[in-house]
Amino acid sequence: MEMTKRLLFLDDIRYPIEAYHYTRQGIFLRKDWHIVRNYEQFVNRILEKGLPEMISFDHDLADEHYLEPDTNTFAEKTGYDCAKWLVEYCMDHYLDLPKFYCHSMNPVGKENILSLLENFKQL
Repeated sequence: MEMTKRLLFLDDIRYPIEAYHYTRQGIFLRKDWHIVRNYEQFVNRILEKGLPEMISFDHDLADEHYLEPDTNTFAEKTGYDCAKWLVEYCMDHYLDLPKFYCHSMNPVGKENILSLLENFKQL
């Protein structure tokens, strides 16, 4: 049987080993992480391969995700957008949320992602 990567690591620049250095979470030492760098890769990976065993979220996926003041310029989606999509996907398909972690260094973004996912888990 082919060994598929069952852990999903969402981050625009870092690798799991780098998250290990500041979180000290042993899970980041595993070799079966699949890395996705943005919202589109995140969504496509789950649509193609199904839900992973676990997802680790970064919040800030690009510097451009903050809207230019007074414009409607497209902004890069964040890890929070990925978490919102994941909740919708699980609701639509009657699936349990996979395990999740947030390795983001953005404290507000991290809190937003975790509270969204925790709230859904308790439904």
